[in-house]
Amino acid sequence: MTAITEKLAALRARVTQASLRAGRDPAGISIVAVSKTHPPAAIRAAQAAGLADFGENYVQEAVAKITQLPTGPRWHFIGTMQANKTRDVAAHFDWVQTVAGGQVAQRLSRQRPFHAAELQVCLQVQPEPAAGRGGVPAAGLEALAAEVAGLPRLKLRGLMFMPQAGLDAAALRAEFRRVRALFESLRTAGHELDTLSMGMSDDLEMAIAEGSTMLRVGTALFGARPAAAP
Repeated sequence: MTAITEKLAALRARVTQASLRAGRDPAGISIVAVSKTHPPAAIRAAQAAGLADFGENYVQEAVAKITQLPTGPRWHFIGTMQANKTRDVAAHFDWVQTVAGGQVAQRLSRQRPFHAAELQVCLQVQPEPAAGRGGVPAAGLEALAAEVAGLPRLKLRGLMFMPQAGLDAAALRAEFRRVRALFESLRTAGHELDTLSMGMSDDLEMAIAEGSTMLRVGTALFGARPAAAP
């Protein structure tokens, strides 16, 4: 048994235990392996262990990996979505989880190749205002969801949440609950959403308890990340 196989088994056991405690079906929770700064060999090993979804933050690094691993993985862009990077993201990724504005969404729609499947989109949400925090504010979420849902070659799937560092457990749980409430409000408004992407290696149990359907996990699978290339 390889190291990644052992780590994946341990991760799945955590997901199963947390799901059962929350009265949820573990099959309803997917795992995106956060492979940023890890080499293609690590991704191949993770594929062999049974993972299919991989998350990358840095466009140039990701495109190099995607071209080396042309078949198999589903690629999720989970980094800061800048307007000048949309063409490469639209051309190479299957999912974008960090859409936070209409301009970026429009560019992704125009630049998505016509031969490709629809680009799966999550809106990165900012549940509480904070300086320097990424995501669309809660007050603008419904309007952005309506705009993205109306764009060709994009498929709105749900919300993504990245918490601030350093929150205590009570504050983090409150934010998870706020994001879940925003997710449910969009569903009530008529959006057919199925993805709530929140929870990472250190907080996945809490995220599952608060309704996450997609976990973004790096350290628990690959170990500590090597330093990113300058």
